Amino acid sequence: MERIPFGISRLDAMIGGGAPAGSVVLLAGESGAGAREFCYTSAAMNGLATADEAGFELYYGDLAAGASLPDAVHYVTFTDEPASVVDEMRFSLEDDLVDAAATDITVADLSQEYFQLSPVPTEWYAERTPDITALGSSNDRRDVLAAVAEYLTANAPGNLVVIDSVTDLLAAATGRFDPADLTFLLKGLARATYRWGGLILLLVNVEPLDRRTLGRLKEAADGTLLFEWETGGSERARTLVVEEFRGVLSRLEDENIVQFETEIDDAGFDVSNVRKIR
Repeated sequence: MERIPFGISRLDAMIGGGAPAGSVVLLAGESGAGAREFCYTSAAMNGLATADEAGFELYYGDLAAGASLPDAVHYVTFTDEPASVVDEMRFSLEDDLVDAAATDITVADLSQEYFQLSPVPTEWYAERTPDITALGSSNDRRDVLAAVAEYLTANAPGNLVVIDSVTDLLAAATGRFDPADLTFLLKGLARATYRWGGLILLLVNVEPLDRRTLGRLKEAADGTLLFEWETGGSERARTLVVEEFRGVLSRLEDENIVQFETEIDDAGFDVSNVRKIR
C-alpha cells in the first residue's frame, strides 16, 4: 500500500513510511499538547522535500520504502493571515527550515467566507470592500463549507492538505449551518480522498467539544491521532496515542506500542520515546 509521509521521521519509520494514501486523519488535541505543531511540521517537511532536498535529508532523513511524497502541500486557514501561519511555524521549527519550505507551501485564506456573515468588521479580514448588494443577498447557510469543498476538489487530489481548523468551523455553525452538515462533509471527504490518493489532516481542539461531537468527528475520519498532556509528579509531558486507523494501528499493535512521548525540537514535532506493553 502506498504511503504518504506525515513528515515526522520516527513516527513514519514505525508505521511503514506514513499514512496510507487516501486517508483523512483527525489530529485531536488539548491546547499546547502538540497537535498544531504536528500540522506545522507535516506541512514544512513535505514542502522542504521538494524545495530543498539536502535540507530534507538533514532534518528528516530518507523516505521509507513504499513512501511517496505528495505532489504539493496546501494549508487551509479560516482566521489567520497567510503570512502569520508561516511566522507561527517559526516558533516550532528552525527559521532556515521554514524559509526553504514556505516556497512550496500554498496557504489558502478562507477568511472572507468564514467571517462574511459574522459581526466582525469587514475591514478586519478583507483586503477590499465587498459588493454590499451581493453580500446582503447571500443567504446560503453553507457558504464556508461550500468554499472548503470547492478548494479541496480543486487542490486535494494527490496532495497533502492541512485544515486549520475543524474547531473554527464548528464555532461558525451557530445560526449558519447545522453541525451535522460538517459531519456529512467530512464523511464525503473521506470517500473522495480515498479516490484522490492524497492525505488530509484535520486539526481540532478537543477542549470546547462534547464527547458526542468529538465522537462524530472521529467516526468521519479514517484515523485519529490524540495529543494529550500527561502529568507525573511536578512534570508534564506531551503524549500521542494512535486511535483507530486503518493500515496504521495494526502495525503498532504488532509491536505492542501503546503510546508515544513527544517533544518539540529544532525540526518541529518529534517522537522522543515509545511506550510498549511489557
